[in-house]
Amino acid sequence: MILPPAMLGVFGGGQLGRYFVMAAHELGYRVMVVDPDRDSPAGRIADVHLLADYDDRPTIERMAAACAAVTTEFENVPADSLAYLARFLPVRPDAEALRICQDRGAEKRFLQAHGFPHAPYADIHGADDIERVQDCLFPGILKVARGGYDGKGQTWVRGRPEALAAFRQLEEEPCVLERRMALDGEISVVLARDAAGRIGCFPASESRHRQGILDLSIAPAPGDLGAEAREIAEGIAERMGYVGALCVEFFVVAGRLYVNEIAPRPHNSGHYSLDACVTNQFEQQVRALCGLPLGDTRAYCTSLMVNLLGDLWYPDGVAGGEQEPDWGKLLALPNLKLHLYGKRRARPGRKMGHFTLLGGDLDALRKTAMAARAALGIRDE
Repeated sequence: MILPPAMLGVFGGGQLGRYFVMAAHELGYRVMVVDPDRDSPAGRIADVHLLADYDDRPTIERMAAACAAVTTEFENVPADSLAYLARFLPVRPDAEALRICQDRGAEKRFLQAHGFPHAPYADIHGADDIERVQDCLFPGILKVARGGYDGKGQTWVRGRPEALAAFRQLEEEPCVLERRMALDGEISVVLARDAAGRIGCFPASESRHRQGILDLSIAPAPGDLGAEAREIAEGIAERMGYVGALCVEFFVVAGRLYVNEIAPRPHNSGHYSLDACVTNQFEQQVRALCGLPLGDTRAYCTSLMVNLLGDLWYPDGVAGGEQEPDWGKLLALPNLKLHLYGKRRARPGRKMGHFTLLGGDLDALRKTAMAARAALGIRDE
């Protein structure tokens, strides 16, 4: 067990890293953040901020000397960096988990090998693979195997000619072609698993997206699929031998669950836990990393979280200049919790913050959320 005031290391300085630093500080730990951005939200509040790339060997060696354990806030850290650090100290999640989750093809093969439900797919490494895929994969979605997120690196394709054109547009990077499924909705499950195999699973949340980016989350997820989603997510963590915080995203199709993606970290859809649960997902990340007992994941109440994107800062378009939104319209609501991530510059599509509404009837929460969104200028298209 690693106890305060030990130094913990985290790769990545975004908002997830910032919340990790905050959770660690509340428990009495110190934190070293590695991020090449001088203005990264996590780096600015860390005890130590190393301005370096994630594969910089002197930086990694400095982490090994100074930290008691290391984690990551996102999946695209070089797995070799984690493997090297694991020679000297606990690294959670480990390099193998990242290798699976940072490659869509590897992730699909893991799901298939262990019998977890997923959309029909094919690995695409060249134009010949597109010519050979089964007709049932069209219409489909072509996704880059590595590096895509929030809808980036993805293209809907109706047939082989469109798939070939999209593959060339993606510079012929390795891809996965998935059959496009008629979605009833989407559900996410965030959990933490410790080194002894104990799991703390948060209530499943319903996710709604706009333009490929999470728009809002409702927790607990309405309907009766939450328990099944939690069971599948726990099974994935167990089969992977995973230690740390993990999110599993699901498609709901004709009342059945299909695993969409696995994120080896806390997740945007779990932000409701910051205000609505006994223990939030970032404290669980700290606890799993340090070998502490996992916290209680029960929710106090129903909650609804809404993302705040950088578009809000440009009500007249980018050409009209950046303007700070009128946060008083949100702060006037007594059951609303506002979170701003401390990012220096707003950009359209960039996650700048979120708000969470707590308690009461779900229909009332929805109405309040829609009114709050409209007051800020969020337009439903």
